[in-house]
Amino acid sequence: MKGFRQHPFRVVGRLLWFGFEMLQAVFVFLLRCVFCPEASRFSARALWLQRTARHVGRIFQLQIQSAGAIPTRGLLVCNHVSYVDILVLVSLTPSVFVAKHEVKSWPVLGLMARLGGTVFIDRQRRTHVGQVNDEIQAALDAGALVIIFPEGTSFDGKTILPFKSSLLEPATRLKHPLTIGRVHYTSENGGADDAVAYWGDATFFPHLLNLLSQKKVRASVWFAPVEQHSADRKELAQQLHAAVSALKD
Repeated sequence: MKGFRQHPFRVVGRLLWFGFEMLQAVFVFLLRCVFCPEASRFSARALWLQRTARHVGRIFQLQIQSAGAIPTRGLLVCNHVSYVDILVLVSLTPSVFVAKHEVKSWPVLGLMARLGGTVFIDRQRRTHVGQVNDEIQAALDAGALVIIFPEGTSFDGKTILPFKSSLLEPATRLKHPLTIGRVHYTSENGGADDAVAYWGDATFFPHLLNLLSQKKVRASVWFAPVEQHSADRKELAQQLHAAVSALKD
């Protein structure tokens, strides 16, 4: 709440702007996505999410720079720092995300995720992983770009946690392009640890208020294709973790 106390008018103004953008986004979703043909549903919802993310990014004064070829289809494996990652990545390229089940219940951003076609995984149910992999495969076969965060949770932006292999099964089948990505942030105070990174004991609404108090947020994203990789999930997880860790060096 420190940011709110320092910049109350900025935060309140942006919250009102946020509400307006979300009302507009729901209207656009009803217009463009509800009655679209099933064959184009992935792309319609991904394009809707991209449009919405770009509008919301303006509220945060989000400035994005990217390096490397931005992927348009296949599987993108990326580190995870914050819910802002979704705004950043989908602003660059229409995408389908895989997210933890809890995101569904988040205020506002949970609604964006559901309407945008996010695939949710309940990690407490071991049998759910197979169903999620089938959904990922269906999106890939439909020509979508699917983004996964194999750390399984967001972290401090300085360290990349070991990658979990459970959602990498579609990548081992060698049917679709595989790309790695790394996201890094700087804000007014020069680092991502307080203002942007969402991890540890952080709770959503106080973190959002603090983020809205920032004058601007800069995001840098690095992309690189993975030409050759292991067909074993566990080996692939280690390979991709090493590649993502070294990506901006």
